[in-house]
Amino acid sequence: MHVPFLDLKTQYHSIKEEVMRQVDDVFSNTAFVLGPQVARFEKAFAEFLGTKFSVGVANGTDSLVLSYQALGIGPGDEVIIPAHTFVATAIGVLNAGARPVLVDIDPSTYLFDYSKLEAALTPRTKAICPVHLYGRACDMDQVMAFAKKHSLKVVEDAAQSHGAKWKGVATGTFGEFGSFSFYPGKNLGAYGDGGAICTASAELNSKIRRLRNYGSEIKYEHPERGTNSRLDSVQAAILDIKLKHLAKWNADRHAAAVRYAERLKPLESRGVVVPDVRTADEHVFHLFVIQVENRTKVMEYLAKNDVHTGIHYPVPFYLQGGYRELEYSKGAFPVTEAIAPKILSLPMFPELTTNQIDFVVEKLAEVV
Repeated sequence: MHVPFLDLKTQYHSIKEEVMRQVDDVFSNTAFVLGPQVARFEKAFAEFLGTKFSVGVANGTDSLVLSYQALGIGPGDEVIIPAHTFVATAIGVLNAGARPVLVDIDPSTYLFDYSKLEAALTPRTKAICPVHLYGRACDMDQVMAFAKKHSLKVVEDAAQSHGAKWKGVATGTFGEFGSFSFYPGKNLGAYGDGGAICTASAELNSKIRRLRNYGSEIKYEHPERGTNSRLDSVQAAILDIKLKHLAKWNADRHAAAVRYAERLKPLESRGVVVPDVRTADEHVFHLFVIQVENRTKVMEYLAKNDVHTGIHYPVPFYLQGGYRELEYSKGAFPVTEAIAPKILSLPMFPELTTNQIDFVVEKLAEVV
């Protein structure tokens, strides 16, 4: 049996006719940049999240950079982020001119170890960036209480958590800004790059709209310096279609996670660490991440049996050459470094069948 890590083709064919109609509409009207499709999607996405404003930008990394710039965070400032995350979380801070300060994670959630936040504070700390990694919502009660106590801005990295909620409130809507990526493999993915910034503030919404478009809301008027980071109309049209299916797709991901967890439970005695499934709202399972011993051997065996897996993320970014300036050395974040050689992402997508899940678990049982 063939089990891909991600199956975008099946999803595409399920909505192909509608996608083609909408793309043809964009081409026919030739409104390729900031056309009506962008405004329509921005409104729909804000409504989906339960917030006031959504601004489409070129990609998820830009959504972070622009958020910090809009808040006036830059050189000399620090932003607290988790040590275990995709490198874009750090790049967003660095490209705004600020410095990321890392905090280790809780091994049971892969999210912030909230007990370590206080130790990361300095007089230069201006913001905190909770990352809703793998589709699991952070404990936003703790994040917001910490931010309020220390007068910090909150920029949520919700790139992997479209539709996830903390106590009924959508990720990306707690802080000053919520940052989203629409990279194709995301729960809500475009057919190219794309991103969005969400906010409840009319003032910050206007600021972001200027910054993404050369510092201008009115053509050829540039009251401030901006950049070119706009969601194009084709991607917005596609995202608007897919947004209507997102709740169902997230529910299907959660159902797959429940089945995985049930089938994998007997393997816990053989060293397999299975994620806590949580509720369907709190965890939308962008990824289904387990831990195994002898990961290379496990991956090779699964690949030989046509089961394709991934690693998110194999080497902590702060130990790599591009981030020497952060001056973190091996041993700085023990939990992050302990899980890095063990984490393994199993196939996860809404169309994953029960037979495919059972086959993955069967082959995993054989190798562990």
